[in-house]
Amino acid sequence: MGNSTSSALSKEILKDLKLTTHFTEDEISQWYENFQTQCPTGRITPEEFEQIYARFFPDSDAKSYARHVFRSFDTNDDGTLDFKEYIIALHMTSTGEPARKLEWAFSLFDVDKNGYINKTEVTEICQAIFKLIPKEEQAKLPEDENTPEKRANKLWAYFEKKDNERLAEGEFIKGVIENENAMRLIHYEPPKE
Repeated sequence: MGNSTSSALSKEILKDLKLTTHFTEDEISQWYENFQTQCPTGRITPEEFEQIYARFFPDSDAKSYARHVFRSFDTNDDGTLDFKEYIIALHMTSTGEPARKLEWAFSLFDVDKNGYINKTEVTEICQAIFKLIPKEEQAKLPEDENTPEKRANKLWAYFEKKDNERLAEGEFIKGVIENENAMRLIHYEPPKE
């Protein structure tokens, strides 16, 4: 037997991931092999995760955004991502259906993980998102969202909360679904070539 057990993904996890993500068994197995190669320990550290993100955003500084994404997927708070947390992260950020994506977005914005979002947290994430936007693109942003603070103010306004109030997950999801602009402001999508 030797190490075949460690390189083969357990049937349980495979079944679970197929249900959670709609990825095919082949896709998951392929990623698992890559994951094993890149992360022989079976765990991804925040630094490794930052490097993965850096490849997606070669023209900008993805570091703080990657840290927040990492935090949102480190569901057991052990400071690393295991394969399952990693695949769910991949799925949520790429192909997740809108409602699931918004649940994830909520956990991204809930910096202190207390189940609520406040305006300070929104500003912090907007700062991280801003660093993802290449400089030449930042220059083209509309006047009312061309700084992280303005972006945060604009986004917060959709939720109709005072600056010192807080937002529960249901309110966040509802506010974003009802406002296309809010949907656009909660993340950064590189322009299609």
